[in-house]
Amino acid sequence: MERIIVWKDRNLTEKQMTNILAFIIGILAAVAAYVLHLLIHFIQRVITQDFLTERANWLYLVVPVIGIYLTALFIRYVVRDNISHGITRVLYAIATKKSKIKRHNCWTSVVASAITIGCGGSVGAEAPIVLTGSAIGSNLGQLFRMNRRTVMLLVGCGAAAAIAGIFKAPIAGLVFTLEVLMINMTMGSLVPILIASITADIFSYLFTGTSTLFSFQMTSAWSVDRIPGSVMLGVFCGLMSLYFMRMMNFCEGKFAKMKRHFYGKLIAGGLLLSMLIFLFPSLYGEGYDAIAIFIEGETDADWSRIMNGSLFYGHSELLLVYIALVMLTKIVATSSTNGAGGCGGTFAPSLFVGGFAGFLFARFWNVEQIGVYLPEKNFTLLGMAGVMAGVMHAPLTGIFLIAEITGGYQLFVPLIIVSVVSYMVINIFEPHSIYAMRLAREGRLLTHHTDRSVLTLMSMDSVIEKEVTCVPPNMSMGELINVLTSSNDTFIPVVEEDKRLLGLIDLSKIRHLVFRTELYNRFHVSQLMVPVPAILFDNEPMEEVMEKFDRTNAEVLPVVDINNRLKGYITKARMYRVYRQLVADYSTE
Repeated sequence: MERIIVWKDRNLTEKQMTNILAFIIGILAAVAAYVLHLLIHFIQRVITQDFLTERANWLYLVVPVIGIYLTALFIRYVVRDNISHGITRVLYAIATKKSKIKRHNCWTSVVASAITIGCGGSVGAEAPIVLTGSAIGSNLGQLFRMNRRTVMLLVGCGAAAAIAGIFKAPIAGLVFTLEVLMINMTMGSLVPILIASITADIFSYLFTGTSTLFSFQMTSAWSVDRIPGSVMLGVFCGLMSLYFMRMMNFCEGKFAKMKRHFYGKLIAGGLLLSMLIFLFPSLYGEGYDAIAIFIEGETDADWSRIMNGSLFYGHSELLLVYIALVMLTKIVATSSTNGAGGCGGTFAPSLFVGGFAGFLFARFWNVEQIGVYLPEKNFTLLGMAGVMAGVMHAPLTGIFLIAEITGGYQLFVPLIIVSVVSYMVINIFEPHSIYAMRLAREGRLLTHHTDRSVLTLMSMDSVIEKEVTCVPPNMSMGELINVLTSSNDTFIPVVEEDKRLLGLIDLSKIRHLVFRTELYNRFHVSQLMVPVPAILFDNEPMEEVMEKFDRTNAEVLPVVDINNRLKGYITKARMYRVYRQLVADYSTE
């Protein structure tokens, strides 16, 4: 390996090596996506091939629980790490771990999500495969000793390749990296991401043929008189996105309170999931087969197949009721899957809820004859883009993904209308996507705002000075002068015996007393110290640290823990030096 790195450093520029690695990442991500879908479909086929369509299947009450139990055991005893919320973990790695993702993430998410989804877990495979692709990019970058910014770019290449590989949607992979991962898009970064995306797309075609995820045939072209319906669908999708995010957070909060009860979570989440799937089999797995019924069907008889294998079978008059119930319970099923110990993402569930919402909206509109006829299959696709745009705060991803996975570029204008309106509606209530909101609360979210992104990338360890000369409050002035002569610091912290911070000795404030030897025994440190202008905590976001320096105009500020014990100090000069270096690294082509 050392010889390869030496040869690389002698013969290839940084950009050339990045492009080569992007190509390799594209191939590996496509392979991972293919293997994941192969495993999911194999497990589902083995389990459900003998299920009846005319009545409910009691095995739905058992199989999902077994799948989650196996997944939880695999994660607990083999992985021994948290691999849930795959896209959030990628964002976290970019923001706080210098884009370093553990090696096991190159394969563990594939195995865990295949077991979960194959056995009926109501989650998506996209987030696990994005984590897999990003981990491949991160580890290749580390293996070839690329710099920090290039490793971040390779993480983006892996994510884009994963989306392109699993959906055969290279443009969607590119814009996903831009909108969701918030990788800074310059010409230097655009080319490697495009290479990774198109490579993954091509290899996916080689593995699975030229078919798209859905077989969509345009039967009713979009017209201007459907603009009101498209706008209203966008509003509906925005509200459904809000429901999706709030319900997801509520359910996850309930399961988080049970984190110490392994079997308690398994029983509660597994039984809830199993009962929902028993009542609504459409919730089994990713749910793309259910969406395909809406997209490829033409009549009520076709659409009623959505109720096959359920208690609703044969009651076509309850179609809209069934669709509404499935749409509302999908989020609960997804949360139960992950909460109980399964592994999967919210990417596919957002598409699922959107597809059901779009069909329900159009069908209700047409049944009630509210206005001009709205083709249900078209609005199923529009709903998918709308809810995805809202939940992920990614309108471009929604637009291009739906266009690419269906070949439905004829719907570009209504896709834009619905996605943008949904995004505008959700922004009123939620400023961050479902992936970013957890990091945003902690102040660890990278954005396209360069200043904030650089502050997010900065760590306390990179700026803190831990070797500190401290003095006790009862020290005499004479002893203090001896300490000052042997120290280069102009600020000396005053601490108690347990290192609790009391104040600071500012040399500039006592300069006029230094040469008055007759005062050396009259004054003590407690009489000479001044209050600290502001205190920094060891886990404080760097944006707040910078704000305190600006507000107090201080040259140095102490860092303490939650018990006010001194950990070190930060100087403004070091703070700005590290900041300027990161800005230079972040902005370099």
